[in-house]
Amino acid sequence: MLSKFFIQRPIFAGVLAIIVMAFGLFAVLNLPVERYPDIAPPRITVSASYSGASAEAVEDSVTQVLE
Repeated sequence: MLSKFFIQRPIFAGVLAIIVMAFGLFAVLNLPVERYPDIAPPRITVSASYSGASAEAVEDSVTQVLE
C-alpha cells in the first residue's frame, strides 16, 4: 500500500528523501559530541616502610619484588 503511494508520486518521494537527509545533516552538525573524552590513566600508589634499612636495601628487597 505505502510503496504504491510512493511509486505513483516519485517527485514527492525524492523531495521527502532530501528533507530527511537535510534534517540528518543538520542534526549531525549541531549535536554536541565529544570525540576524544578525557580519560585518566590508571594510577597506583604503593607505600612500603622498612625501618632501619638503607635506600638500596629497600629497593632490592621491597621495590623489586612489588614490580
